[in-house]
Amino acid sequence: MTIVSRTEDLQILLAVIDSGGFSAAAQLLDLQVARVSRAVSRLEKELGTTLLNRTTRRVELTEEGRQFVATVRDGLRQLQAAEEQLRSQSGQPSGRLRVDAATPFLLHQLVPLVPGFRQAYPGIQLELIANERIVDLLERRTDIAIRIGALEDSNLHARLLGRSPLHLVASPDYLARAGTPNEIEDLAQHTLIGFADAPHLNLLPFDPPLPVRPQLASSSGEAVRQLCLAGQGIALLSNFMVREDIETGRLVTLLSRYLQSPNPREPVQAVYYRAGALSPRIAAFLEYFSGRFQL
Repeated sequence: MTIVSRTEDLQILLAVIDSGGFSAAAQLLDLQVARVSRAVSRLEKELGTTLLNRTTRRVELTEEGRQFVATVRDGLRQLQAAEEQLRSQSGQPSGRLRVDAATPFLLHQLVPLVPGFRQAYPGIQLELIANERIVDLLERRTDIAIRIGALEDSNLHARLLGRSPLHLVASPDYLARAGTPNEIEDLAQHTLIGFADAPHLNLLPFDPPLPVRPQLASSSGEAVRQLCLAGQGIALLSNFMVREDIETGRLVTLLSRYLQSPNPREPVQAVYYRAGALSPRIAAFLEYFSGRFQL
């Protein structure tokens, strides 16, 4: 088997794992299911081991497959980085750049800067993926993720892009109906909008921090913002997503003197996997966007 065909088989194997099955991988790669099945079988025959346990509904990695795939992902990424480094010596960075971010950051910070980035780096095909939860960069084939708040211990590299202060906000319509809270204790008489299944995001950064149980919640920060704009209550949101709302008067800040800053929710960081030299595509992203976000 040639190096090229072996690499193709490995990429097909990863597609099967990441998509959850042979048919899904075939659709993703625009290949026949039989071709996908043959590629995996060929790898298993050459390696002399079973990589996948197949059932009628799904496929699962064997223990041998799990160890093999972890090494394969790293190896293919290093090969891609080496190819990019070679191409970049004779021209600008090129290829796909997949960026993951929470919906509010994607909409309010990334999207407005995309035209300038594409003009500066026309060879890069940018893919913006919205996720409200933290994803595994390798499994999702993601190059960069924008993460808000303190990072857990990780083998990923991180670049601090800045800090985004938090604001407790409500719409003028809501305050006209419900009154304006002047003290922390007054919040008990108000409707609080928060985040579903994320208790750490429902911790108001007072001294001491105040955990709250929102009467209205969503898994999407943008949905929380829209509910707040619609006069449905009070929410704690990052400056990067409500700055313009505050400046135009669509939202009003509340109890600012009590909010503690800095706090763990303020850092905005770009995280990426790096094995060896930094990918020119990732370097281009960091160079262009650093300092341009309005956090």
